[in-house]
Amino acid sequence: MNNKKKVLIIGSSAKEYALAKYLHKLDYIEQVYVAPGNFFVGEFAQRLDIRETDVDALLEFAIKNDIDMTIASSSEAIKADIVSNFKENSQPIFAPSVEAAGFALSAAISKKFLYKLHLQTAKFGIFDKLPLASDYIKNEKYPLLITTEYNAETAPRAVCATVLQAQRCLNDIFSQDESRVVIEEYLYGHPFTLYVISDGYSALPINVVGDYKFQNDGDGGFYTLGAGAYLPDYKVSLEQVSQIMENVVSKIMTNLQNRGTPYIGILGIECVLNKENQCLVVGFTPFLKDHDAQAVLSSLDIDLYAVMEACINGSFADDYEDILLKDNSIISCVLSARKDGSVITGLEMVDDTTDISYFGCTKNEFFETLTNKGRTLVITQSAGTLSRARELLYDNIEDIYFDGITFRRDICSE
Repeated sequence: MNNKKKVLIIGSSAKEYALAKYLHKLDYIEQVYVAPGNFFVGEFAQRLDIRETDVDALLEFAIKNDIDMTIASSSEAIKADIVSNFKENSQPIFAPSVEAAGFALSAAISKKFLYKLHLQTAKFGIFDKLPLASDYIKNEKYPLLITTEYNAETAPRAVCATVLQAQRCLNDIFSQDESRVVIEEYLYGHPFTLYVISDGYSALPINVVGDYKFQNDGDGGFYTLGAGAYLPDYKVSLEQVSQIMENVVSKIMTNLQNRGTPYIGILGIECVLNKENQCLVVGFTPFLKDHDAQAVLSSLDIDLYAVMEACINGSFADDYEDILLKDNSIISCVLSARKDGSVITGLEMVDDTTDISYFGCTKNEFFETLTNKGRTLVITQSAGTLSRARELLYDNIEDIYFDGITFRRDICSE
């Protein structure tokens, strides 16, 4: 009898690349499929020409190919209600339903959710009309963080120090027909993300990741979805993690259970540790983020597929008391490009112990790797200490070059 497993991953970015690579290495995984995946995920998985929002086609593929587990890591797939569709057809899927994940998919809903649960966060306003948003920024305390409702890769976002900067950002956002904009007080402090995994009724912490959001050193330049990360985050204590689990995660899970929409999946709680040593929640993410997915996966000393399977079949609370981690330190750095199509050189010089995750890179007719505009590569390095991981990381990055390359050089420098 063949006990090998077949897995379908939904998504096309760096986190799906990292997840497919992780699952491919498990002895009992027969085949990993990724829909639609990116060019380089084809190194160890089969890419499918199916859009992540084409729920019917994905369901048909899963049924016809006897997929043992589908993992919807894509926000777009979750928003397309893939979970309900799969469950109605008795197909195992690891992801939250669109009803359960609403607060993690929308910045506007997340802010309202935090307010409803009386959780500490930044002062905020939500607007769907430019004049109202423009009036709001005139009397607020600066700097302000201005974002769109949904965190698309190309969506405008900015930390604005003046009314003039804020107005320009608002004009840019509303000119792109965004439905709603979220304006909030920018919280100074140390940004980090606590990842948890849940079967909808109980949750366990996975790891705490220190985040870098600004594109340039010293928190300058554009405010991005992620420019770098490291773990373990030595600035966040075990006591603070326990407090977040009790005061934030527990409240969220209870609220969703009471609504009849339990959250099954991985949830990232994005926080800021301020100078008063308080952990303030600023948002959520419905899976691992692109810039830290490889780091989190590399830190695990447990079979993540088995944990996800337990969440689906209801044995999670009985089978697991904690998520075991390796005794290692890991740093990730995002390399960004100013344009599409620049040739990337030096990848073959990168050490075998270094992981490379790809966003939308492709190859030309000469088999040269080409950039995609914006975030292009995630370079991840593991070592015994953060200082050693940092040294090895930047040694390897120095071998990589493409026209217009930008990356932070100060990750874990403090």
